[in-house]
Amino acid sequence: MPNEPGTRVQVIDRAAGLLDAIARYSEPVSLKVLMAETGLHASTAHRILSSLMQNGLVEKDQDNLYRLGLRLVQLGTRLHSKLDLRAIALPVMERLRDSFGESVNLSIREGDQVVYVERATPNRMMHVHQVVGSRAPLHVTAVGKLMLGAAGTEACSAYARRTNLPAYTANTITVLPRLLKEASSALENGYALDDEEAETGVGCIGVLLYDGTSQVAAGLSVSAPIERRDIRWVESLVNAGNAISQSLGFRTVRSRKAP
Repeated sequence: MPNEPGTRVQVIDRAAGLLDAIARYSEPVSLKVLMAETGLHASTAHRILSSLMQNGLVEKDQDNLYRLGLRLVQLGTRLHSKLDLRAIALPVMERLRDSFGESVNLSIREGDQVVYVERATPNRMMHVHQVVGSRAPLHVTAVGKLMLGAAGTEACSAYARRTNLPAYTANTITVLPRLLKEASSALENGYALDDEEAETGVGCIGVLLYDGTSQVAAGLSVSAPIERRDIRWVESLVNAGNAISQSLGFRTVRSRKAP
């Protein structure tokens, strides 16, 4: 439990107290006021505030008064986007599911994995089933390859060094040059394929979703038995991805190359 003895970190508690104290005032506030609000000594408060400033969480004006930093606004914007993401995406996913007759998935990146956070599954006996909360390595999924492409060559290479690109099927990409080529090509095309790379017999098509800061927010994909996957779904999937991205505040429509 969060309040059990030994689980709290004093410096974090003090930093949170200082942020709360600053937030209580509509105007920038002095160190003296913050000391009175938090009960901290001047040297302790100053040291923590300096660290918060270095991390963009607090700013100091020309009169040496403190206010909340821009990074908190940016973090709050991203949190709001994540909270809205599932609610915005689900109706679009359900329409795709009904159109394709296959499973449609919403996933986000956490570290070196994609995490499935929402799904829309068809009412048919045989369909691909992705459990909400399940994870998969980036390099074995369509969306993951796009995320690696968006991160750039250096980040993709670092991912390969960290993970050693383990094989999950005979089709998994296990060498860096091929991963770099496919990730870059997928990003340029506006969509990516998973050709039985994560699971034998399963194929996926994925696109990226973008937020109001033009950052990758998530991935949208359709999964189907490989014999039923239809490349003609790309256009509808890309259009759906653009619609969700625009609802998240993204203003540039992502184009695609014809499959």
